[in-house]
Amino acid sequence: MCGRFALYSDPPRISRRLGLPEAEAQWEARYNIPPGTWIPAARRRYDSPLLLDEVWWGYKPHWAKEDAPEPINATIEKVATSNYFKGAFSNHRCLVPADGWFEWVAVDGQKQPHFLCRENREPIWLAAIWAERADGAPGCAILTEPARGVAQQIHPRMPLVLDDESLEPWLDPDMTDRETLRQVIHHVSAEFITHWPVTTRVNKPAENDPGLIEPVTSGSD
Repeated sequence: MCGRFALYSDPPRISRRLGLPEAEAQWEARYNIPPGTWIPAARRRYDSPLLLDEVWWGYKPHWAKEDAPEPINATIEKVATSNYFKGAFSNHRCLVPADGWFEWVAVDGQKQPHFLCRENREPIWLAAIWAERADGAPGCAILTEPARGVAQQIHPRMPLVLDDESLEPWLDPDMTDRETLRQVIHHVSAEFITHWPVTTRVNKPAENDPGLIEPVTSGSD
């Protein structure tokens, strides 16, 4: 799953990678982003040009019943076929920029958080879908896949991190066929992902400072 991530790369750096002249969204560095908050995302609003703005991390389409779930993740195994997700998968895909994400592993009966990121520390791009919520705001779910490489040591699943060549087709509104997407969309090679244990302070969403992603001895604070 993906239930917490960090984004401390500045907007100009993210915008340049997408070929945007300037980020419309501005943000402060966040080292501990929880669900149920506004997060940056690159998307197209219907026929509009590509933009980098903010979406709510929690997916609940405006047509959903009041008691419908509000998931933060959608699995790649079901996102294209589930009635709840398939419309957004075909027409409302987006990218969530991040510098890394957190997962927890059991160590001596305790949950030890780890920070996972690219070995070269470059930003990563998380595949996501979005839908307009009942209040008119966009809400998103980050896609997950079975964990690969060293990420398997921490959790059985991981976010779908796209490679650089997949960003443009993922955002292409004209690319709606499921099989075509499977052929052109690829995840970052597992060999480029690394991780290390971090402080348990990350367990508290209110904590937000660079020390949250610094390596610590497993089991320490």
